[in-house]
Amino acid sequence: MTTRPPAPSRRALLRAMAVLPATALVLGEAPGLLGTALAAAPAAGSATRYTIVPFLNSNDGTVNVYQSDDATDFRLLQSSAYTPPSNRIRDASVFKHTNGYYYVTYTTHTWQDASTTIGFARSSDRVNWTFLYDYTVPIANLSRAWAPEWFVDSDGSVNIIVSCSVTSDEWIFTPYLLKATNSALTAWSSPVALSGIGSNHIDTYIVKVGSTYHAFTKNETAKYIEYGTASSLAGPYTITRTGDWAGWGSYREGPSVIQLDNGAWRIFFDGYGDGNYYYSDSYDSFATWSAPKALPGISGTARHFTVIKETVTGGPTLTKNATRSFRSGNYTTRYWQEQSALLNLPVVTSSSTTAEKQASTFTVVAGLADANAYSFRDAAGNYLRHYSFRGRFDANDGTASFAKDATFIARTGSVSGSVRFESYNYPGYYLRHYNYQLRVEQPDGTDLFRQDSSFVAATAWA
Repeated sequence: MTTRPPAPSRRALLRAMAVLPATALVLGEAPGLLGTALAAAPAAGSATRYTIVPFLNSNDGTVNVYQSDDATDFRLLQSSAYTPPSNRIRDASVFKHTNGYYYVTYTTHTWQDASTTIGFARSSDRVNWTFLYDYTVPIANLSRAWAPEWFVDSDGSVNIIVSCSVTSDEWIFTPYLLKATNSALTAWSSPVALSGIGSNHIDTYIVKVGSTYHAFTKNETAKYIEYGTASSLAGPYTITRTGDWAGWGSYREGPSVIQLDNGAWRIFFDGYGDGNYYYSDSYDSFATWSAPKALPGISGTARHFTVIKETVTGGPTLTKNATRSFRSGNYTTRYWQEQSALLNLPVVTSSSTTAEKQASTFTVVAGLADANAYSFRDAAGNYLRHYSFRGRFDANDGTASFAKDATFIARTGSVSGSVRFESYNYPGYYLRHYNYQLRVEQPDGTDLFRQDSSFVAATAWA
């Protein structure tokens, strides 16, 4: 449900508000870990970009490419971006090499078939991909080589962790390490089993923090994602978290872990048991995790992927200490307007009254809680903040909580030249119009939500 002209009557508006989603009614049910879940704005002139290359639940013969600027709302960049010349493509892992190319490595066969090879392809732009080769993993009596995962060590070495089984027990997998022996990624060291993780583990994903290697790996018997650490990439690893230690549930696989701009760690995993794709965040170095949430838009479509994070030039910017009026990206005669302290979206034109024009004019300033972000001030000196998920203007009371409520991070909008505003203290929640109100809500992954949350910084009315 979204804004549609003409403006509704008061009775219609109240009736519509009665059926708003529960998340829009009460502030305090914050996503993630309340009090620590703060977004972080990239430096001026730059933007964060996350890329995934999943295969499709409906088709394991091709992969789509999606991108996001917040690691939550992934937008399709290219459908069927890469289809291998033969075989299948599953469990694609992606990274960006020092030569500027993006590489994927992937499982080349379906889960029913024996698969002794892993595939390789590369791209200069994430849209157009070129097949490179299929590589036969040199393990005696190999039955299956599955779910290869890139790992670039702190010394710059490029590695792959691949789950392998042998013909004597084709469903018992062990993680093996392959290290690239040339920069072209065409030659590999002999496979070495990761010590300590043991057999019957699959989809092992590793991140390094300081001098410690952290492994997230699926126990194929229990169907839980387990966790262990080591001081060396090859191990020995000590598995310290088993069962449902993180609250993610069972029948979970394909973990991928990335650090967000705010320092939190986010894990993505395939909930193949229920058909959803999930994410969960940790703010205490992997000890505890937020309740898993289904990824909006692509959950149920995307399967088993990894994530790469880049800082790219550009990104949306606003001139600070300038007066602007903010126009809806998809309703071009409707502007932000302060009405009895609340922020609404009425029609504003040259024939509007002086008072209406003044109420639709705001000063853009540095974010009260993050100078790289933004806050918005009205003519009386009050600031736009969210309150019970409504946008409203209040006097700054000088508290840290007010500063956070009144700070928004600029993200790329869906309309050319437009900007989306992410809440600073409710990461993944955006200012959007809904029944001519400006609210803070979580995306549902649809283009309509992105359009409703896109605004153009226009010449000030007053």
